[in-house]
Amino acid sequence: MSIEKKLFRDGPYADLFCQGVRVGDTLYMAGQVGTDAAGVAPEDLVAQMKNAYTHVSAVLSEYGATIDNIVDETWFVTDIDDTMAKVGDLFMARAEIYGKKPEVSQTLVQVAGLVDAAYKIEIKCIACL
Repeated sequence: MSIEKKLFRDGPYADLFCQGVRVGDTLYMAGQVGTDAAGVAPEDLVAQMKNAYTHVSAVLSEYGATIDNIVDETWFVTDIDDTMAKVGDLFMARAEIYGKKPEVSQTLVQVAGLVDAAYKIEIKCIACL
């Protein structure tokens, strides 16, 4: 069985992996980290989360989609205690990004580390187009 895929490659590792893969009406997105336009991760977790969603939105736009197309999110965080201490601020900022309460399933996972020690969060999404 052959699966038709539409790939989006971008960034410094574009030759190694895709930012997004569309199969039918489903978009599977690679995890997006919280770097700013200069590639620097701010120290603040909420700021990193907002930056990660900026990257998520950029990948979605390559497929003609928006944040409203997301149906599932996974947050990978390096410090669950810091995340839970800021959960109110995180979810308030997340609702601002969505423009409402998000209508998505969500998973929160603590990991030992991400690809760079400065990264505190990585957001991976699935969207329906």
